[in-house]
Amino acid sequence: MDVFPDFEGLAGIGDLREVVGALLMFALVIAVLMLIVSAIIWAVSSSTGNYAAASKGRIGVLVSLGGAVLAGAGVAWMNWLIGVGQQL
Repeated sequence: MDVFPDFEGLAGIGDLREVVGALLMFALVIAVLMLIVSAIIWAVSSSTGNYAAASKGRIGVLVSLGGAVLAGAGVAWMNWLIGVGQQL
C-alpha cells in the first residue's frame, strides 16, 4: 500500500510553499545578522572589560546559532519525516 501526503489536494499549496520558503529565508538572514552583531558586541565588550555586555553578546551568539540551526534543519527534518511516512 503506497500512502503518502497529497500536497496537491489543497488549493493554494504552491502559495503556501512560497510563503514558508520566504519566511525561512528571512529567519536565516536575521539569524546571520544577529550572529554578526552579537559577535562584534561580545568582542568589543570583552576587550574593554565590560563583562555584563560580553555576557549578553555571548548569549546573542548562542541564540542566533540555535535559531539558524533550527531554521536550517527544519527542512531536512520535514523531508526525513515525509520519507519515513512513505515507508510505513
